[in-house]
Amino acid sequence: MYAITEAFNTLRDFMSAGGSVLWLIAILAAFMWAIILERIWYFNAGHKVYMDELKSEWDSLSDHTTWKADAIKEKLTSQARTEVNRYLPLINTCVALAPLFGLLGTVTGMIEVFQVMAFTGGGDARSMAGGVSKATLPTMAGMTTALSGVFATIYLNSARNREENLIKDTIRS
Repeated sequence: MYAITEAFNTLRDFMSAGGSVLWLIAILAAFMWAIILERIWYFNAGHKVYMDELKSEWDSLSDHTTWKADAIKEKLTSQARTEVNRYLPLINTCVALAPLFGLLGTVTGMIEVFQVMAFTGGGDARSMAGGVSKATLPTMAGMTTALSGVFATIYLNSARNREENLIKDTIRS
């Protein structure tokens, strides 16, 4: 119990030292990783079930050679590709936003440093330290969030490419 309390206190201190922009980055990171974990689950479990349903729909057709069958095959293929690509652009957007939020934290922290310098004449390093902390911590958090998202995106794009190549094999004449 002590370890949990200590970890919570450390996290609270870190978030307060980084300023309010750090909370935005934390919310963005939680949202991004929720979507990433959903996509990982989908590619590892849900996609097979979905493709089995599409295959059974295709197999239920009596004739696979007519124009209508080709149109249905295109529809099923399009649905499968849409499902495979779902949320990937949103993840990419979150990856791109994370360093921008970090930059916003840098700017707001530096504004605080400049305000302290204006009031104290620039000679008090201790009073400027809070602003420097609020400038650097969000930058680090934004970059860390973006990097973790980039690595997850590489994995998800690989899984997407693999599954898109298998779609045509699953639904064939």
